[in-house]
Amino acid sequence: MKAIKFRLIVMNFLIFAVWGAYLCSLGIYLGRIGMGANIGKFFAIQGIVSLFMPALMGIVADRWIPAQKLLGICHFLAAVFMALAGYMGMKYGADVSFGQLFPYYAISVAFFMPTIALGNSVSYNALTQAGLDTVKAFPPIRVFGTIGFILSMWIVNFTGYKNGYEQLFVSAAWGIILAIYAFTLPNCPVNKNVESKSFVDTFGLRAFALFKDARMAVFFIFSFLLGMCLQVTNGFATPFLDAFGQSPEYANAFAVKNNVFLSSISQVSETLCILLIPFFLKKFGIKKVMLIAFGAWALRFFFLGAGGPTGFGLVLFILSMIVYGVAFDFFNISGSLFVDQNTDEKIRSSAQGVFMMMTNGLGATIGSFCAQAVVNHFTLGKADFNELMTGWSNAWYVFAAFALVVGILFAILFKYKHEPEKK
Repeated sequence: MKAIKFRLIVMNFLIFAVWGAYLCSLGIYLGRIGMGANIGKFFAIQGIVSLFMPALMGIVADRWIPAQKLLGICHFLAAVFMALAGYMGMKYGADVSFGQLFPYYAISVAFFMPTIALGNSVSYNALTQAGLDTVKAFPPIRVFGTIGFILSMWIVNFTGYKNGYEQLFVSAAWGIILAIYAFTLPNCPVNKNVESKSFVDTFGLRAFALFKDARMAVFFIFSFLLGMCLQVTNGFATPFLDAFGQSPEYANAFAVKNNVFLSSISQVSETLCILLIPFFLKKFGIKKVMLIAFGAWALRFFFLGAGGPTGFGLVLFILSMIVYGVAFDFFNISGSLFVDQNTDEKIRSSAQGVFMMMTNGLGATIGSFCAQAVVNHFTLGKADFNELMTGWSNAWYVFAAFALVVGILFAILFKYKHEPEKK
């Protein structure tokens, strides 16, 4: 049992190290090469491909290619195209165009996004085969995914790669390592039911029948709405902090010069909060856990709007990073476990793909475009530093209000009665 846990720890570490190399620092690089107005597009593409790629790869994993092998194939292709994006940045420098950089990045992301759900399926399958409770065993394993994410963030921060194309090469290097490692993981069975000839069964679309269940349908709808929050701070938090550098008063502040490192506090918090999930899920149930997540997102955005890089403002920034752990984990990981526990094992990968489609697909896509529109509305054309930062604050307050309102609606509409486990 210890051996399988360790192998899954390595897998989760590598998956999120790939992502951590650029997710929170890409906005800085894009801003410095004149693509600040396109940040939303780079983050929205993660959502666009998540509309179909996780579900499609989940179908393939359920029906034809074992999930661990498909995980390796996807990471290899993602690494190759991310390296090509980095090469374009290296070749053309500050003159690199959107058309030269974005296509390679988009293809890489298209193959990366399904690997989060595939990694979950590999983990749940291996833990189930080992006779372990996934609710208890998976969160401590998933913690090391966040540790991998943090390590990548620190690498690009302290090497200065956060400001340039080098971060893309770091991501590609992690991806190649994982592509090789994935083929050594325990085999995940496929369901080749040759007797079934229906279109739904052949293409693994049975998971979409979950929407017939009113409770699951409401859960997926609010997963979509909460998913709109996911990429907001990933795309705009570090460019926001970087903008403080326009003022001589803040240019040399630690929070500005090391904004990616400061942002990594969010992932440290995430690491610790993952360990709370088993207790909270078993004690309070998915509804209250999700409500806590909505509240945490509202606080996350509010603290960013009210904060600053020095003094009490810095305290608010740090508080924003701390509550992120609750905001992300209590939604993303708890939601994944809830879906796993409420679906048949024959559609496990497909169901995880649907959850990813609603959150990192529809939610993140619409959320990224809406966030870009809000940020542009409040910040574009603001030459005065104080007006610019006031605009940024107003944008964060809009995001906070959205999370709060959606949370209230979820409390009213999601019908769920939790029955705590008896000791």
